[in-house]
Amino acid sequence: MKIQQSSHLSPFGGLNFVLEEFENLQINEILDANLPKLATNSYYTWKDLIYSFWSIYFCGGSCIEDLNDNFKNFLKDTPFMHVPSPDRILSRFKDLSKPKYTCKTKRGKAINEFSENTNLNLLNIRLLKRINPEKYLRHDLVLDYDNTIIFTEKADAKNTYLKAYGYQPGVAIIGSDIVGIQNRNGNSVAYALQEKTLEMMFENLRSEGIAVDSFRADSASYKFDILNVVNRYANKVYVRVKMRQSIYQVINQISNWEEIKTTDGRTLFRGSSKFTPFRKTAREDNKKDLLREYKIVVTKENNLDGQLNVFTNEACVYSCIMTNDFEKSDDDIVFFYNQRGAIEREFDVLKNDFGWKHMPFSKLEQNTVFLLLTAMCRNLYGYIIHKFSKIYKYLKTNFRIKKFIFRFVCIPAKWIKHARCKQLRIYGKIAFKT
Repeated sequence: MKIQQSSHLSPFGGLNFVLEEFENLQINEILDANLPKLATNSYYTWKDLIYSFWSIYFCGGSCIEDLNDNFKNFLKDTPFMHVPSPDRILSRFKDLSKPKYTCKTKRGKAINEFSENTNLNLLNIRLLKRINPEKYLRHDLVLDYDNTIIFTEKADAKNTYLKAYGYQPGVAIIGSDIVGIQNRNGNSVAYALQEKTLEMMFENLRSEGIAVDSFRADSASYKFDILNVVNRYANKVYVRVKMRQSIYQVINQISNWEEIKTTDGRTLFRGSSKFTPFRKTAREDNKKDLLREYKIVVTKENNLDGQLNVFTNEACVYSCIMTNDFEKSDDDIVFFYNQRGAIEREFDVLKNDFGWKHMPFSKLEQNTVFLLLTAMCRNLYGYIIHKFSKIYKYLKTNFRIKKFIFRFVCIPAKWIKHARCKQLRIYGKIAFKT
């Protein structure tokens, strides 16, 4: 078999369309306006550094070393950026980190380590406003908050409740857009000082003119101080309730149980009641004026072992949602709350598609920079796949990035000079209109 080689042919020709879209959005202007000014003799700009970093994930890479090992030779001819080494990128990212801080809760013994990077969080929000300005002018935005564990054995990682070392960042999501991140060490439980975390995230959104209508979270947010902060920024709150004796007393007072048949043949019962939680906490903290009335929606199902609950005298398993929304029906509240399950899918996407499983640094605060910049890449991918799917018939909006790479990015191409300008020559058929 005879072989003829072409030295400038790239297998990632479709990446040029992605980079061109970044140029059309003028992302480089946002980067220069929000990131520290580089020295005048710096060869690489922020655009070069961050475009090259994002290209790793748009070409199917999983860690920063892939840039040198697998991609640099194929990206060096693109006119959209100069490609630096991984060490140069990581060095600049370190300069973006902010010092972490430590603190204790009122009753806890653990030393909690937190890392916030307000500058990069604001940069992320401004990028989102650039790519989807109409969305963030709406007044019905729903913010979901949750913590996820990233297992890692970095030098400063602490043991998590799952008995493995890692970090436990708090993440705020609107739709599928990551709008806020605070990195936490693994030993910091989700509810520890969460009110400070949420206040930071809400303030960042408010400073950019973004108003949140509804807030959804799991039982880690069922806390007096946390809900007081949320009520200042959001109109409606939907939170999973922690089961305790006072909640069982409320369940015993419910009389409007309705039978529900599920699609898989199970029988559930659902009812609701008004109640005012945290009376004891408010009394101890002299904050009775902050007490609010909520609606609790309870769904119960017979348990498998038939064991009676000591407080309700029923052999049932209970699921409770608390809200200040008195207009929706019980079923609508449960349906609306269950939609936050999509946040778990976003964590899977971030960990497996955008590098959260392979953090490059040994320090919490430096890895916060990495988390935020990869979250921006994920947000931009959401924009790219939605826009390109309208132009290229073989793409769909629900594609994970791996499928997008196989169907669009992996197109043989090379840059040639023609009529005193550079043109992209593609070796294959692509029904894409620019």
